[in-house]
Amino acid sequence: MQRAAIVLAAGAGTRMKSSKPKVAHEILGKPLVNWAIDAAKGAGISQVCAVVGYGAEEVKALIGDRASCAHQPEQRGTADAVQCALDDPSLAGFSGSLVILYGDCPLITSDTIRRLADLREKQEAGVVVLTMEVDDPTGYGRIVREDSFGSDGLAGGAFLRIVEQADADEATAAITECNSGMYCFDAAALRSALERIDSQNAQGEFYVTDAIEIIRESGAKAIALRVDDPEECLGVNSRIQLATASHILQMRINERLMESGVTMMAPEQVWVGPDVTVAQDVELLPQVMLYGSTSIGEGSIIGPNTRLTDTQVGCDCVVDETVAIEARIDDTATSGPRAYLRPGAHLCVGAKAGTHVEIKKSCVGKGSKVPHLSYIGDTTIGEGVNIGAGSITCNYDGTNKHATTIGDRSFIGSDTMMVAPVNIGSDVVVGAGSVITKDVPDGALAVARAREKLIEGWALRRKKPSDSQN
Repeated sequence: MQRAAIVLAAGAGTRMKSSKPKVAHEILGKPLVNWAIDAAKGAGISQVCAVVGYGAEEVKALIGDRASCAHQPEQRGTADAVQCALDDPSLAGFSGSLVILYGDCPLITSDTIRRLADLREKQEAGVVVLTMEVDDPTGYGRIVREDSFGSDGLAGGAFLRIVEQADADEATAAITECNSGMYCFDAAALRSALERIDSQNAQGEFYVTDAIEIIRESGAKAIALRVDDPEECLGVNSRIQLATASHILQMRINERLMESGVTMMAPEQVWVGPDVTVAQDVELLPQVMLYGSTSIGEGSIIGPNTRLTDTQVGCDCVVDETVAIEARIDDTATSGPRAYLRPGAHLCVGAKAGTHVEIKKSCVGKGSKVPHLSYIGDTTIGEGVNIGAGSITCNYDGTNKHATTIGDRSFIGSDTMMVAPVNIGSDVVVGAGSVITKDVPDGALAVARAREKLIEGWALRRKKPSDSQN
C-alpha cells in the first residue's frame, strides 16, 4: 500500500506577532515545518508535499529538498489547501493512504503517524481521525460521536461530525474530545469528498473536517484513534506555545540521550537539536546548545556556556565556553574558555584554541597551540607550533583575503603581526612584538621591530613645577 503525506503550512500565524511565516519559527534550530515533515519521513513516508502560502518563498527555502511544495495563493481553509496539494504534480494519480499533518504541530511522532496509517489500512477505512482529550478544548474542533472510547483507543462507533470552535453551540463547546487536525485518508475517498465540501460556515472557509461526515455518509468507515499523549497534537500559534513546545522537545531529546549514556547534571539547561549525534560517555554541562548536524565523540566534555552549530567534535575533547560554527575539532583537542571557531576552523588531534582566541578558515596542526588573545584567519599551521599571546594573522587588506602558512615546530612570540600573504617555515622563532611582512625560511630567527631607545632622566625633566612641589 502506497503512503504519502500532506503538511499544511500556508498560514501567516498572526498571533506570533512576527513578520515571518509561523512555520519558519524554530525549535532547537529547526523550523517548525521541518519537524512535521521529518516525522512523516521517520514513519516511512517518502512522498511528502507541503502546502505553502504566506511567505511561500521563505518557507520553500527552509524545506529545501525535504518535500515537494504546492502553493495555496489564497488561504481559504484546510480543504482548499489539501486540494492544492492533490493538484500538485507530485501527488497526481496517487492512491493509497494519505496522511494530513500540520506545519505548526512539531510534537507529532513518527510512531503515531505510522499507527494512524496502519490502522486505516487494517480497517480498510475511508478515514482515521487522530483525536485527543484535553482539559481546555478552546480553539479545537470538537468530536461529536455516539459511543465512548474502547480500551484499544478506537471509538466504539462511527463519527457523526467534527464541529469547529466558531460553529459550536454551548453543548458542543463543552466537549473535551478534540480533533487534532491530523488524519489518514484513503486518497480516492478524500478526492471524492472534497468535491462536495462548501464554505457555508461562520468563517466562510472550506474545512477538510467536513470530509469526515461526507465519507461516513458514503458508507465508508470513519474511525478514530486516540493519541496516547495529547502533547503530540499541540499546535504552535503564539510565542508562549512555541516556548512550551520547545521545552517538551528539549526534554524528549535529553532523556533519550541520557538513556543512551550521556551525562547531564542539569538537563533543563542543555539544548540539543534533533539532527545532532552524541556518543556515550559525553558530558554536557549547563548552558550547552548543540544545533544542526553537530556530532560529539565519546568521552568529550562540552561546556559550560557553549554553542556548537554544524560542528564535528572528536573523542576525549574539552570544549569550554566556545562558540563554533561549521568547525571541526579532532580527538583530544581543546577549545576555550571563551573561544570563537568560525566556519572552516579545524583543530587537529591534540591542538588547542585557548582563552579569547578567534579562528576562521584555518587549520591548527597536530599538537599546536593558540593559547590566548589571538586571531588566526586563512592560515595553515603545522604540527607542534606555539602561537604567543596577542598574535594576529593580518589576512584582510580591505579588499581581498590572503593566506598565511606556519611550518612545523615554529614558535611565534607574543604580540606578533603576520601580514599575509606570508610563509613562515618550520623550526622558526619569531621574536615577540614583530611585524612579519616577508617570508621566513626554515630554522631562522625573525625579529621585525623598532630598536629600543633610552633617554635617561626624561621622566624627571617632563614633570611640571606643580608636580615637584607635591
